[in-house]
Amino acid sequence: MRLLKVLMVLILAAVIGLAGYAYFGDMEPVRSEVRSPVAGAPAAPSAPASTEADTE
Repeated sequence: MRLLKVLMVLILAAVIGLAGYAYFGDMEPVRSEVRSPVAGAPAAPSAPASTEADTE
């Protein structure tokens, strides 16, 4: 019975510690832009094609 009480106290301490770390810890995600082509979609041109009307 005594072992069960010790185990419950340790589990409770672990849960409180984890909640404290999640709340106070530096857990911001690192943001970065990710670009990847979609399978089956046609590739978009990187720049619009120039025409003779644009140069006049």
